[in-house]
Amino acid sequence: MANYDYDIGIIGGGAAGLTVASGAARLGAKTLVLEKEPNLGGDCLHYGCVPSKTLIKSAHVYHLMKSGPRFGLPALSPPPVDFRAVADRIRSVVAEIQRHDSVKRFCKLGAKVEFGSPVFSDEHVIDLDGRRISARTWVIASGSSAALPRVLGLDTTPVLTNRDIFYLDNLPASMIILGAGPIAIEMAQAFNRLGCRITVVQRSAQILSKEDEDMAALIQAELEGEGVRFLLNSTLIKVSDGGAERRVEIRDAAGSSHILKAEALLAALGRDANVEGLGLEGIDLSFDRRGIKVNSYLKTRHKHIYAAGDVIGGYQFTHVAGYEGGVVLSNAIFHLPKKADYTFVPWCTYCHPELAGIGLTEKAARQAGMDYTVFTEEFAANDRSLAEGEGVGRIKLLLDKREKPLGVQILGPRAGDILSEWVAIMNGGTGLSKIASAIHPYPTLSEINKKVVGSVFTPKIFSDIVRKGLKFFFSFKGRACTCGRDMNCE
Repeated sequence: MANYDYDIGIIGGGAAGLTVASGAARLGAKTLVLEKEPNLGGDCLHYGCVPSKTLIKSAHVYHLMKSGPRFGLPALSPPPVDFRAVADRIRSVVAEIQRHDSVKRFCKLGAKVEFGSPVFSDEHVIDLDGRRISARTWVIASGSSAALPRVLGLDTTPVLTNRDIFYLDNLPASMIILGAGPIAIEMAQAFNRLGCRITVVQRSAQILSKEDEDMAALIQAELEGEGVRFLLNSTLIKVSDGGAERRVEIRDAAGSSHILKAEALLAALGRDANVEGLGLEGIDLSFDRRGIKVNSYLKTRHKHIYAAGDVIGGYQFTHVAGYEGGVVLSNAIFHLPKKADYTFVPWCTYCHPELAGIGLTEKAARQAGMDYTVFTEEFAANDRSLAEGEGVGRIKLLLDKREKPLGVQILGPRAGDILSEWVAIMNGGTGLSKIASAIHPYPTLSEINKKVVGSVFTPKIFSDIVRKGLKFFFSFKGRACTCGRDMNCE
């Protein structure tokens, strides 16, 4: 057997890589983590999930400060936002979480961490800034970066991405956002609430194009009500730098050209896998800009090289990266074959109201030609939602012919948290009757889960057949009050 420096080497210190590293080290494998950035934690911690949710919370609080009359409180006019203070708060939250992803912590677990830019020399060896390091098994978890549009003028025009947007020195007076996916929508609402005039440019006819049309339309209406401007069916022609402003030329659906101007320009058009510079060509690994090609066991064409997280494309969520890290751990360390299963992957867009889902959307079920039934309940009928002034939104439950859940979408306050009940139900294969019979605390937003399941059973329980049967067996006398005859029920 060859003598390698490490049992397992991991390229990338984000969610996927650190999941593998912590597990492998604690299980006794000699483990190496290589990270090109100055700190561990990946994009999620420094330029994604954590700073964005911190920013969103600051924007929400500022929005509430101006919303007193909605809650029977005095109207206030708070002073303009000092974005440096917001950025400082973001840095402090990141720094606190960074302690959990520190070199010291992983050293205590038994994993060695080194910083630099690794390049594969062969299938088992990488070059780390002039040093050769070998490992029996390699895991590539190098993540992804913001995709930039291929448009005229971009090379000479300052463009913000997720690496810049959270740490600005000043709040721009205005901003054009290219794209209308989850990141774009979250940033559009947050910066608009902080006082930045926002214009969103989207190529298709719908924001959040993977979501159901009705849910996306409700979110768009909410953001438009707050002042966000949307230009849909718009093709990007070119961008240019006007000094104090950025200029964007678009073509609308009718073929007319328009020039947009704003102080800042944000690109939020998806992600490209971080595959460049790793020397993957030299070891004959299959990849493209979308990611490294792996099988269902997350193995590349070389059985001792795995890949996980954003670098393989697919579901680019931190929780999925962590899950994939667990799959790699099972296969590479325990040698217990485990396939990645993406049947029930939850997701959430953290706008306000939030949009969360698991399983199939109605759009996906329709495109697949599936036979399904939809049940909905509105947050406007949820007591806690009304008490908190959060009446916008709904839950959608998709059932197959056997009344087994195909998917759930929730648009409403704290939808991501409410979805967790469905994560357990759908992954556990639990029947709907368990939700219907379970006692939910009142008043809570999660009661909407029980309510929508109740709407599935109600027509069966309170049917004419059941009523007639009960009358036959127990001689029930029927209605005690009739609308129209006894009372005007309108």
